[in-house]
Amino acid sequence: MNRIRNVIIIGSGPAGYTAALYTARANLEPILISGRISGGQLMLTSEVENFPGFPEGILGPQLMDNMRKQAERFGCQIIEENVIKIEYDETTKTQKIITDTNQTFFAKTTIIATGASARWLEIPSEEKYKGRGVSTCATCDGAFYRNKTVAVVGGGDSAMEEALFLSKLAQKVYIIHRRDAFRASKIMQDRVFKNPKIEIIWNNTIKEFRGDQVLRSVVLESTVDNTQTELAVDGVFLAIGHIPNTEFVRDLLETDEQGYIVTQNEVFTNKPGIFAAGDVVDHRYRQAITAAGSGCKAALEVEKYLISIE
Repeated sequence: MNRIRNVIIIGSGPAGYTAALYTARANLEPILISGRISGGQLMLTSEVENFPGFPEGILGPQLMDNMRKQAERFGCQIIEENVIKIEYDETTKTQKIITDTNQTFFAKTTIIATGASARWLEIPSEEKYKGRGVSTCATCDGAFYRNKTVAVVGGGDSAMEEALFLSKLAQKVYIIHRRDAFRASKIMQDRVFKNPKIEIIWNNTIKEFRGDQVLRSVVLESTVDNTQTELAVDGVFLAIGHIPNTEFVRDLLETDEQGYIVTQNEVFTNKPGIFAAGDVVDHRYRQAITAAGSGCKAALEVEKYLISIE
């Protein structure tokens, strides 16, 4: 029978790797199950300029690789598989973790740091321009579009926030919305309508991204009469929501209506011994630095919890 591990971490973004680093340095011998595609959303980001310690910026994949190597340096074992299920023993409070190759692991504690996946338009030309003009995070990538023309896709508060943020950097900001009215709060709409840099394109969707090595324009299609027009833009920011990667625990842990794990004091789930960190609980900030901080908190609480049950 597999021995019961002190801690297993599920997920390999900034939250997961930070939790791995802290628990490894505490001699808890963590296992991190990274997923088949490791590194989280930063693997889709070209240059990261707002993570402390890198004055010249750093490529997203390089930052993730650095975090992985740092965790491994202190003895964290990394397994590149997907977790499909967690079984919880209500008597012992231990967890059985099952991967997609039917490997099983047993743990006294588990940190879930599987993040959230941005919603994409899912059109054929989109993949080519991810990180080359198409982004899902204005706070992350907006600085690359100073004095340029950008577009935001969406109609909720997130889209309004992205557009307002970008208006401080870009020369021109379009908001492309498939309907003739926003669902955002009135106060956010008012701010957008009053901003001279922002222009609304109602009743349109993006049908195609065009460019060369980087994005140059988008093809819009009217939702009213299906006519198409081409709009020159340097960047497009999708603000159509995120999907938390929690399918494998929704029958086990308390989640909100969107699927984010509900926590107490930031990292405690409704099951003793199971903790959550990063974008899997955070639908507000969604930054690498806040995810890393959350992973740190979860790791410190794991250490305290393990002491309490000895």
